[in-house]
Amino acid sequence: MIIRFSKYHGAGNDFILIDNRSSVLRNSVNSTELISHLCHRRFGIGADGLILINTSHTADFEMMFFNSDGKEGSMCGNGGRCCVAFASSLGLIKDKTFFNAIDGKHEAIILNKDKDNTRVSLKMQDVGDIKKQDNCFVINTGSPHYVCFTKNVEQINVFEEGRKIRYNKTFTKEGINVNFAELRNDKLFVRTYERGVEDETYSCGTGVTASALAASLSGLSKNKKHYLIDTLGGELKVSFNKISEISFTDIWLEGPAACVFKGEINI
Repeated sequence: MIIRFSKYHGAGNDFILIDNRSSVLRNSVNSTELISHLCHRRFGIGADGLILINTSHTADFEMMFFNSDGKEGSMCGNGGRCCVAFASSLGLIKDKTFFNAIDGKHEAIILNKDKDNTRVSLKMQDVGDIKKQDNCFVINTGSPHYVCFTKNVEQINVFEEGRKIRYNKTFTKEGINVNFAELRNDKLFVRTYERGVEDETYSCGTGVTASALAASLSGLSKNKKHYLIDTLGGELKVSFNKISEISFTDIWLEGPAACVFKGEINI
């Protein structure tokens, strides 16, 4: 069967996107082997994850996200923004949309669009029940994240250090994403080890969101309501409304979503 796809990235976090409204992958979405093959960077298309756009009766569309290991994942912030840009290219939406994801309904706004580059602001779910462990934070921003503030983040071996925490006995059953963050001149620099990819990614939308909220709680800059965040793949912006020391609302993740190429593959 020939499948048409588009390849997108959001600040270097890359995805295979497929229009599945006609259920072309109805018999295949449960195949972890197929999805991991498509995401393989040697034998497939290559990506951090795969996203299906499905029909929804309660929103403009449904986003179904799979990690590169082939398993269905939790919410993906960069993937959500890429999904919105892809839906726009299909003519499903205009400048504003509501779509369903695994963690509920999301609102998104297309701020500008220039050929294959789209800037999208995505509203994340409200966050509460934040836990502090030593000098680090455990925060669920649609996906679970461990945020640790440290110095000289660029020198950290994110694969080795992130893997230790991800497979720590506290987190090994469900897994956790691990973020190493540093505040530099009122701007965050974040590197992330992602479960499901089991490696460092160039950026992580839910990870930078968690890092921004953690920075607000850390005492580094408590009065800020938004952060610009540098990642290996580019710059993202997170804004929010802090309700208490454990809860945030009106959380928005803003950044680029770029179409890299389109193609067909025989599966």
